[in-house]
Amino acid sequence: MTIDQAQTMLEQMVNDLPEAIFQDLNGGVLLLPQAKRSPEARADDLYIMGEYVVRHDMGRMVKIYYGSFVKLFGENAPDAKWEKELRHTLHHELTHHLEHLAGENDLEVEDDIRMYLYHNNMDMSQAPEIMKNLKKK
Repeated sequence: MTIDQAQTMLEQMVNDLPEAIFQDLNGGVLLLPQAKRSPEARADDLYIMGEYVVRHDMGRMVKIYYGSFVKLFGENAPDAKWEKELRHTLHHELTHHLEHLAGENDLEVEDDIRMYLYHNNMDMSQAPEIMKNLKKK
């Protein structure tokens, strides 16, 4: 999938969502050409697919990194794979936006748990135990 095709797909996904979700998202949803390797990556295996960004000078925006999708799935991955992953990333970042507006951070906690699991060579099946231990503290 080319970046132009991905942009068209992403625009359709955005247009299909209720307008209220985009309240105060003045920078919109941007599809950027580069890949963004996570600074926490141990190898060439962890890329940032998208980010919710809040900047005092630029406002709030969602950035989606086309190059990260290419690195992980390849340009020749089936359209259905691209659609699934783009939609998941868009919804994930918009959830960060909505939680930010509401003063919540549940998804940030979930992201932190995923990084903990990654750094400790664990999988998501172990997340409930970690959550239970966190709640005891």
